[in-house]
Amino acid sequence: MNIKSFIISKLFVLAMVALVMLPSGLMAEKVATITYSQVVNGRSSDRGGKTVVVASSDFALIYSDRDRSRLIPQTPEERNYIDYKQKLTWQVAQLFDGTSVHMKSEFSEYPEFTVTDETAVIAGYTCRKATASLRSNSLEIWFTTEAGVKGTPQPSFGIPDGLVLKTVRNGNFEVVAQEVKFEENQVSLPALPQNIGESADQAYYRHRVTGSYIETIRVFDDAQLSWGNPIQNPVTDAPDSIWHFAGGTVVAKKVVLPKVSSDYLVFAELHQYSNGDAYDRTGSVFIIPNDKEQSMLDALMHGIDNVPVFQARNGKSYQGMMATADFDPAIELVRFFTPFGVRQFNEQVKVYGEEWEEVAYYKQDITELLSELQGEVWIGAFIGNYDKGGHKISLDIKYYPGSPQVREQETSKHYVAPLFNTLNFMEMAGQNYGTFFDHDSLTVEFVVPEGVSNLKLRYITTGHGGWGGGDEFNQKLNSIFIDGQLAYSFIPWRTDCGTFRKYNPASGNFWNGVTSSDYSRSGWCPGGITDPNYIPLGHLKPGKHIMKVAIPQGAPEGNSFSAWCVSGVLIGDLK
Repeated sequence: MNIKSFIISKLFVLAMVALVMLPSGLMAEKVATITYSQVVNGRSSDRGGKTVVVASSDFALIYSDRDRSRLIPQTPEERNYIDYKQKLTWQVAQLFDGTSVHMKSEFSEYPEFTVTDETAVIAGYTCRKATASLRSNSLEIWFTTEAGVKGTPQPSFGIPDGLVLKTVRNGNFEVVAQEVKFEENQVSLPALPQNIGESADQAYYRHRVTGSYIETIRVFDDAQLSWGNPIQNPVTDAPDSIWHFAGGTVVAKKVVLPKVSSDYLVFAELHQYSNGDAYDRTGSVFIIPNDKEQSMLDALMHGIDNVPVFQARNGKSYQGMMATADFDPAIELVRFFTPFGVRQFNEQVKVYGEEWEEVAYYKQDITELLSELQGEVWIGAFIGNYDKGGHKISLDIKYYPGSPQVREQETSKHYVAPLFNTLNFMEMAGQNYGTFFDHDSLTVEFVVPEGVSNLKLRYITTGHGGWGGGDEFNQKLNSIFIDGQLAYSFIPWRTDCGTFRKYNPASGNFWNGVTSSDYSRSGWCPGGITDPNYIPLGHLKPGKHIMKVAIPQGAPEGNSFSAWCVSGVLIGDLK
């Protein structure tokens, strides 16, 4: 715990309780400190620490008694206050950045409860049982009027006119008083701090509190991906400088990502809209590995011929698509597809019953690539198009802690090894489409190191060829072979493309009421993300292996051809 957190925490706690010494001969107001513990499925639990209520006749303070030295620094300090005279509650949070936010509520906003005739003795006091319901959860509240003070460990359950000594949710989650201690020589009167910060409703309060845990890295902010505009790149590759490549259809940036423990969740969050282009386009967000002799950064900076080339049986050359001893292809984070003209064409096309969205939104869990998402890395994004307006994107990488507790040691680490990526994000700089499957399988050697467990292939695949006989609209079997043996086969196919209709204003509407964005496709939809497939390879022994990917790619017709964008990354756990 750093000094700043320690000082803020201590000052905040001191502000919670005012210690008032009463003159001799005056009767002290009754004040009690009640400590509660959790019982889950009949077993005691210390998750979240013990709850403490400081209660008087008309006011109560509720907080969690946790050792903050064992919490991650960004954990907010939260307190609840109850004013029984005004029938009001306050929830106050001190955030890591030094600001505060609070939410004020009336008693009437909490669940209404029904007092029953059932009684029980808890912590030495006779309690009555009350029941309530909150969002389909059954609630029990056990409260007493014998203590002379009022309070509850969970105001959200409802606030009876007494001291709550036990709450039960859904019959198996209990918060039970372990000790009721009255002050004797001095009165510890709970008090609402003078500075409780910004006022908020419930939604904004929770947004501020949960948001304080999240570390957000803004990679691109309304970056344009288009073709044919003048490009002026930075002089150096300093972090946060944005580069444009392949005629402007690729943006790339060196960023410094946080180093976090292995229990974190990581999400990519992307917003996209048309800035002129009306068509559905292939998009990709990727990392450029740069720890071997060659990388896709060489191709971006100096030309596509500066990476290894695969010569296929069809006589064509395919650049930068497969791993070698000296080269790693780009690691794909997110495969996405732009819808037909969202925002730019909203006012130009009207369809009865449809209200077009202003922006396409994509969010994907990329935690399995955590080892590549720390420290200094190059992140790029691509949308294939030949339009001067093109598209605009904003990209955030968000890190969510798995626990508020500080992790003292790593239990496991992520293993990541890129194998192939045939998505030609340098298309506008001469990189070929993945059209070699008509004559070849994709073949790559790889090594399984010692100490890797739970090995899988993270495989993303989409078929392309936008006419009736093209692979975009025809089901094709994808087969993965390991050392000559079939490991996995399936047909990538999406039948839910109509779900994205509200993002596709410029999509063609046909005579029968179907729009072109509704059609099922080979693993993708206009306006959607293509999810990775996970192929288990845990049976492979350490050492060298050969992987082949085979797809019966359709034959070209005139100037039309089919292609497959496939990317593969080995992932696993390292002990």
